[in-house]
Amino acid sequence: PEDRRNYKNVFDALIRTVRDEGFGALYAGLMPNILRGMSMNVGMMACYDQAKEVIASLLGDPMTNGPSLPTRMGASATAGFTAALFSMPFDLVKSRLMAQKPDPISGELPYKGIADCAIKIVKQEGPMGFFNGFSAYYGRCAPHAMIILLSIESITNAYRKAFE
Repeated sequence: PEDRRNYKNVFDALIRTVRDEGFGALYAGLMPNILRGMSMNVGMMACYDQAKEVIASLLGDPMTNGPSLPTRMGASATAGFTAALFSMPFDLVKSRLMAQKPDPISGELPYKGIADCAIKIVKQEGPMGFFNGFSAYYGRCAPHAMIILLSIESITNAYRKAFE
């Protein structure tokens, strides 16, 4: 409640942020978001085609006219798993950096940046600390990956049929 800034609208937020904190404040937190997004897309896209082949063989799908829906759904759920696995450490660092508050006595923030935050997580919680709450995070990432990958495949197939 005391942290609320009560902006009137998005333009008021932009103007006040630039005036009060400087233009660079509009880009605060950009790098952790870029790292999270890159790792999520690498995890999702890198394994999707391989997962389709493996799941098709497990389901006995010959994929003569393309993969069946169960094959595509299984592959996209697998891609959602790898997307969550690859991006969760970056998401945790991003969340910690976003939520940090200055120490009431010294005024210092707990983390100096991305690397400092990651090092402190490893030291205080161990490497597996990056994956606490993985099942909930996967539950959030898998539907996203499934919708994106199933949509891409359907749109690509429709485009090929229309223009070939």
